[in-house]
Amino acid sequence: MSVAQGRLEGKMAIVVGGGQTPGHTIGNGRATAIRFAQEGARVAVLDKRLESAQDTVDLIVGEGGSAFALDVDVTAEESCQQSISAAKDELGQIDILHNNVGIGAGDSTPGRVTQEVWDSLFNTNARSVLFTCKAVLPHMRERRYGSIINISSVAAIASASSLTAYKASKAALNAYTQALAINNAKHGIRANVIMPGLMNTPMAIEGNVALGQDRDEVIARRDAAVPLNAQMGSGWDVANAALFLASDEAQFITGVLLPVDGGQAAKVG
Repeated sequence: MSVAQGRLEGKMAIVVGGGQTPGHTIGNGRATAIRFAQEGARVAVLDKRLESAQDTVDLIVGEGGSAFALDVDVTAEESCQQSISAAKDELGQIDILHNNVGIGAGDSTPGRVTQEVWDSLFNTNARSVLFTCKAVLPHMRERRYGSIINISSVAAIASASSLTAYKASKAALNAYTQALAINNAKHGIRANVIMPGLMNTPMAIEGNVALGQDRDEVIARRDAAVPLNAQMGSGWDVANAALFLASDEAQFITGVLLPVDGGQAAKVG
């Protein structure tokens, strides 16, 4: 990990999906919450699993950082409004919103994906971001300052034949974020997307293991598909990209779709 340099000193951040699936590695949301805190931000960690969000908070506080946990149901607009309002009351202001929630369970090919799975993935992967962004925009517009970072996936632009609803929902998230960026640029608010590729995170690995696949074989197969050093990225790679986009170093960057994928998106043909 990088040495802390105070790049978010005095900033107040909300990380939605800052807990994680149990596993052997760290997830994107937890790693991002920790990196934000390491760089001086006070962090509200939101997750549907309050205990997991609190675990993230405990890691932050254990390093001397400042954070607190709140539960949220990202598929319900009222819950998003209430949780973000509670976070704002505690933080005093909202400088950064990081949306990390995403699921892919039950997905299939275009001719086989069910309506139930399609709706579930769109509700969680795309509609949830609409709710959280709507909740923070009035605060950010009033202050004429804010950075919103949405976690998409390189699957939105790369081949993913068996991830139909996931791919479509992440592509929708990309388009929404670009519209968000243009519509709010005049208010001093930036909005960007990070598109992780193949990552060694609990959600990515443990989901396959739960289906009966051998963990080592899953990791080896995914590693082999990554152009850069034939090795997956980690939650820290996503966290460091998010740190840059959240910081004032990226003050002239908005509407960007940033792959963090070891070159997977560049592998055309």
